[in-house]
Amino acid sequence: MPTLTEIQEGIRQAVVVGDDAAVAPWLVGGRDGRKRLAIHRRHYHASLVSALLDRFPATVWLVGTACVAEAARRFVQRRPPTRPCIAEYGEDFPAFLAAERGAADLPYLRSFVELEWHLGEISLAVTRPPLGQADLSSIDPATLADLRITVQPGLHYFHAEWNVDTLIRLYLTNDAPDRFLLERGDAWVELRGARGDLRFRRLTHSGFTFRSALSAGRSLGDAAVAALDLDAAFDAGDALATLIADGLVTAGEVHHPGGTQ
Repeated sequence: MPTLTEIQEGIRQAVVVGDDAAVAPWLVGGRDGRKRLAIHRRHYHASLVSALLDRFPATVWLVGTACVAEAARRFVQRRPPTRPCIAEYGEDFPAFLAAERGAADLPYLRSFVELEWHLGEISLAVTRPPLGQADLSSIDPATLADLRITVQPGLHYFHAEWNVDTLIRLYLTNDAPDRFLLERGDAWVELRGARGDLRFRRLTHSGFTFRSALSAGRSLGDAAVAALDLDAAFDAGDALATLIADGLVTAGEVHHPGGTQ
């Protein structure tokens, strides 16, 4: 008698991989149990392909349903879900799609699809109460360099070598011109999402570096040095004040080098 683990693994192999050798002896009733099992396998694959198409509507708009659907079918076969939530499925799809035959003619494709993925990720974030300037006024100026902040959960910093943010904005606003020239050039973009509301804007390289470093948990001093390496005129104090004024800081705490607070 097979164990529950063996039965589960056998069903997974049959549905996900298509290898029903292990479960065939357990199928009873009807004329052909394998055909009934095949229905479940087709439904499994079709559901995941549909989920990917729903997850990347801008990509479908850009390159067409047939192209994305065919790539999605291969992706589902080679990279089955590893998490229980289907909404989290597809993080590797941008790289997979960009490696497909014919994608070399679209060198910006991976950046575009990655941008869409990130927008989808932050779109359902719930905004937390932001800190104001007064909340940080009690911090000793001598320890400000060791300040680490927490930013809004729907915040992401994205760098692309193509102006894909302009392109995806055309999709989101349904305002595509008769002719559009996608230019190559660094785009340093701040993405903000909250309960379906999406906003994104370009930043300077130094501003992007400062904000992304802080959002990654680096200290104010480290973030400022990274930004100053790019722009000697960068004002970290003013940049922090602007970040707070934008309502993007939800917590702040000084972490001393020795680990004490």
